[in-house]
Amino acid sequence: MVLVVGTGVGGAIIAMELAKSNIPVTIIEKGPFADVKDSYKYYDEINGYLDLSKTTCVGGSSVVAAGNGVRLLEKELKRYNIDISTELDEVEELIGVHQLDDSHFGEGTKKFMDAAKSIGLSVIKMPKFIREEDCIQCGRCAWGCPNDAKWTSQDFIKIAIENGAELISKSEVTDILTENKVVKGVKIKFSDNSTKTIESDIVVLSAGAINSAIILQRLGLKAGEKLFMDPFVTVGGVLKNINYSNEVTMNALIKGKNFVLAPHYSVIINQNLNDDNIKKEDILSIMIKIPDDNHGKIVNGKVIKENTIKDIRFIAEGAATAGAILVEAGVDPNTITSTHLRGAHPGGTASIGDIVDNNLKTKYEGLYVSDASVIPEAPGAPPIIAILALSKRLSKHLIDKLSN
Repeated sequence: MVLVVGTGVGGAIIAMELAKSNIPVTIIEKGPFADVKDSYKYYDEINGYLDLSKTTCVGGSSVVAAGNGVRLLEKELKRYNIDISTELDEVEELIGVHQLDDSHFGEGTKKFMDAAKSIGLSVIKMPKFIREEDCIQCGRCAWGCPNDAKWTSQDFIKIAIENGAELISKSEVTDILTENKVVKGVKIKFSDNSTKTIESDIVVLSAGAINSAIILQRLGLKAGEKLFMDPFVTVGGVLKNINYSNEVTMNALIKGKNFVLAPHYSVIINQNLNDDNIKKEDILSIMIKIPDDNHGKIVNGKVIKENTIKDIRFIAEGAATAGAILVEAGVDPNTITSTHLRGAHPGGTASIGDIVDNNLKTKYEGLYVSDASVIPEAPGAPPIIAILALSKRLSKHLIDKLSN
């Protein structure tokens, strides 16, 4: 039996592929199996000055992702003797990555694209894994789609269960059990604080960049020492009745040298303006996201993260560009404001070449890691497709290993 710890994008595709190959799988998830539309209830508590946006429930943060299917890390991973080209193709087809029809581009996104082009910027439609026929264009992608119109890793977990996998939810893996550098199973704690040991000689750790690192540290591995996350702010202002807040979020993309820009509504913009006469329908705003350095750490279960002068410069550069786009689009320049700095896409805490090899295996026989923690450098954009591709590649390796 294979134990898969975590139901985010990494764990879900492995569980599905193994189960479909008639390999016994048990999936362990810390959070509950909630409806996607209720995902916003399971955002983790925010600590510190840098908000880290992630959820704890079946599906992980995929249930509150914007549905962005950006192809990443293909070239970078070849430096580590890992070729995911085939898997990237397979994953894009599997979850239906495509650019949305023009019918799903609202006035705010069109103004963003037109304004960017008018000042000489190159802008493209964002690749998405959203089904137009189900999407009601409500702007709630990051809160959990009320119409279940986008792919989430819950879809793969359901297929895994249909093919015989067992899901144990509301249970936290506290320790990996080993003997003479060989995996023997896991210890889990339930919500009532009772514990249980589950035996297995193969464990795939996919609990996310933070939690996977904490579990690996308990084994004495030097995980959590090269944490990255993509810092971002959202800059916006007033354009009366633009109604961008109800559009598909982040439906266009500008790739700068040091940042990426995408239209993105944040309620914090309204809060900062502090004017009851300004409604969310009056805001047009843009996210500025930059690639991070691996300068963060996880110490005693806490995230330690500082931003460098370079980070601040890149954010400022992106914010200035976003401001120029907003003004060109018709936003009142006197109303332009910014959110505080936040963080997304944590990774790097058990990176390839340091903690795992190019088959994502640790120095413990039978222990693999497959989530954002293995990514060796910050992509500066949502890594969902890359994680899926790496995990699909691992599933092939495990299926071949177990079949022989």
